[in-house]
Parts: sequence; structure tokens; C-alpha cells
Amino acid sequence: MPTGKSYDVLVVGSGAAGLAAAVAAERAGARVALATKTTLQACNSAKAQGGIQAALGEDDSPEIHARDVMQSSHETANPRLVEVLTSEAPSAIHWLEECGVEFTRSNGGYRLARCGGASRKRLLQVGDRTGHAITKALRERFETGSGTALTHHALVELAPRENGWAATFATREGDSHILASSVVLAAGGRCYREAQTRHELSTNHANATGEVTRIALDAGAAERDLDALQYHPNGGAWPASMQGYSIPETTRAYGAVLANADGDEFTDSLGPRDIVSQAIFDEVEKGKGVLTPDGRPAVWLDTTRISVDDAEISLPYMLRRYRAGGIDPLREKILTYPVLHYQNGGLVIDERAETTLEGVFACGEIAGGTHGRNRMMGNSLLECTVFGRRAGNAAAEWAQT
Repeated sequence: MPTGKSYDVLVVGSGAAGLAAAVAAERAGARVALATKTTLQACNSAKAQGGIQAALGEDDSPEIHARDVMQSSHETANPRLVEVLTSEAPSAIHWLEECGVEFTRSNGGYRLARCGGASRKRLLQVGDRTGHAITKALRERFETGSGTALTHHALVELAPRENGWAATFATREGDSHILASSVVLAAGGRCYREAQTRHELSTNHANATGEVTRIALDAGAAERDLDALQYHPNGGAWPASMQGYSIPETTRAYGAVLANADGDEFTDSLGPRDIVSQAIFDEVEKGKGVLTPDGRPAVWLDTTRISVDDAEISLPYMLRRYRAGGIDPLREKILTYPVLHYQNGGLVIDERAETTLEGVFACGEIAGGTHGRNRMMGNSLLECTVFGRRAGNAAAEWAQT
């Protein structure tokens, strides 16, 4: 392989996980390059609306949070990774605030909501654009540091070399070769490509095509649960402009319920994602669903039960989107159906976010184990932050030894 520019840490992916890793590695004194397939702004994380979990309530604790994660995963998550995730959640929130994220507050404290599968109110939000706020703050923090951004760099090969790794990228000018002492893979999942293959809708950004996972596997990395893809229970079904939109699950936290064609509730609207999604599939299969004007299956999400105050504070973007399409969710029910959303499994990592390849770390959706085979909402942005920081720090330490 031809020689190329050399860095201590190469981060692949510019979502919340990659940005957190790059910021952490740069703060640890490493020379960092952040490579992304298109632009720094193009990622799934920025589309995440619901919020981020952390046990900050007086009746809550990291242990209770961990128990909820394990139960929602049906005991398939790695308990040690879950312990790391939940125990470091409060400090991750404070770190994000230091980076410039301003979480919605109420009555002198955080405005906390209960999300699906959770036994306590622990979901923090920035309105209903939490992912956008987090990625914006982390991106701005990275751009003010000493790191190098490599935009329009699509990874095509990762190969070991003496004292590190060599990466080949496809760029507009041809192949680019980067050498690094350590690598952090944070390129997300494959649900956009998977949805195209299945002829289904997806909430994902068009960049979510999964090739970096395959490159890591070809290099010898181990994986787990890659077959476990998650549906978001509340995809927008109508109007057509909302198809593929992930209706924030906080709608259900603030009182919305799922109902069939007869107006009857048919499931616990605050159940785990896989349970709620399957209940919708089953209700439609029983003939109790509703057809959209263009003939798609759906059920009702009764958002008229949400108070105006809750909606205006925590769901402003959703309200604007639907009202622009001619529907006021506070005055009429909306049509919903599950959409392909998240890759639960991924590369095997340890507590330091290291894969089974020495000097290669992984964080965010590309990594497996933290959620097992079913993820709770609000834990993806948390995982990106907790394990992004861990990956960045560990990669910097690896490069400096």
C-alpha cells in the first residue's frame, strides 16, 4: 500500500459517536483525523429526536437504569457494557453540557420523561431535536480543536501494518491512504440499505449502508447479533411527506396511545420497542388496522391526549412537520406504522470499546453488545457519548504507548 498522511488516531464516522471519540482523543493529546463519507453534518445521530437517558431523578439510579436495559434486551445485552453505559450516563450529560448542549429544563431541574421500557422518568431532551443539538455542539467543539476533518472520504479498506493500521479511502480525487496508530470505527449501521433491499421505509440517513462493518469483519473483527434489526414503532404513515419520519416516542411518554381501527388500545404504549412494534404488526394482521389514503397499513396514534404545554415544549418540530402537511396532531389522531430504524448488533467490543482487532475501537451503532438484541429509546445517543469518549481516550492512549 502506498504511504499516506499519518495520525495518532483515525476516526471513521461523523455522527455523535465519532465526534465524541474525536473530541476525547484530541483532548487526550492525540493527533486526530476524522473521516466521513460525505459531510460532517450527514449522519443518523442528527436525526435522533426523542432524547438521551440518564438516571438523574431522585427515585432513579444507574442500577435501576441497568435493570431496565437488561429487561428490554430480554437479558441479551452484555451486563458489563450495560453497567458502564448506565453508571457513566450522568457524567456524560455533564460532559455534553460542557460541550455546549442545553437540555430542556423545568421547575429548576431537567425536564425528564419516561420512555418505552423504562421504569422511571430519565429521558432528557432538547425539545424534539436532541440528536441535532448534540451533534451540532460536538461538531463545533471538534472544529475548534486541532483535529483534521477528512470529508468525502469513504473507507474501502483497513489493513494492519507495523505499529498501527493503514486505511484506504475513495475520494473525489481518487484513492487516499491514511496511516494511524489506532482507529475508531463509528460509521453507524446499515438500515437505509436494508430497507431498500426489503422495499420498506426507513428512518435512516442515506449514508447508513453498513460497508464499514463489512470492512472490519473482512479484517478479522468479531461480531454479534448482526441479524437483530430494530423497527421504530412509530413511523409516520400519512401524509406522504411524513413517510419514513420517526414520530418521537416521547409522544407516548406525554400521553399519546396506540389504537386500532375501532379506537381500542391494543398494547402498552410504553412497552419496549420490539413488543410495541410487533403488537402493531399483529393488529394489522388481524384486520384491525387502518389503510392510509395511498393504501399502506397503519394504526392510529392518538396524539390528541397530549397537553398543549407538553407538545409545545417537547414536540415542537413534530408539530411543525405535521401542521405543514395539513394535520394538527393536537386536534386529530395521526396514522403510524413501524419503520426500519436501528442495527442492534455489531462489532464485539470490550469495556474500553476495543474490538477483537488490536488498536481498533468501535462505538455507536456499529458496535454490538450494549443493547443486546433490542435497544431502548434514548440509549443510542447515550451509548454514542459514553463509548465514544471511552473509544477516543483508549485510542489516544494506545497511540501514545
